[in-house]
Amino acid sequence: MVDVHSKKIRSYNMSRIKSFGTKPEVFIRKLLHSNGYRYKLTTKVYKIKPDVVLSKYKTCIFIHGCFWHSHKNCKYNVTPKSNTTFWKEKLNKNQQRDKRITKLLNKENWKVIVIWECAIKKN
Repeated sequence: MVDVHSKKIRSYNMSRIKSFGTKPEVFIRKLLHSNGYRYKLTTKVYKIKPDVVLSKYKTCIFIHGCFWHSHKNCKYNVTPKSNTTFWKEKLNKNQQRDKRITKLLNKENWKVIVIWECAIKKN
């Protein structure tokens, strides 16, 4: 299927997608702070950069976008109709990386909390 946007418009749209400081992340950080939790943002834990690190509780929080991390049975997890082979591979690699990261952190006795974008949007 042909993309509905020109390459220039598609490039612009993709450049607007942020990887840090997204609305769901900011919402969770404000919620944590208002409840008395103090956290770190740019801390690496075993070469992994969680969205929020609660060092005192040895906890890493990941705020996952439903599309980018292929949230099962979610209306925001839609495979694009153009270049599907690329997207399936990309999203599959993201899922594999997420599993690997969770396993490593659990092995090192870190708690891992994953918050999905759709859960934040519902509330």
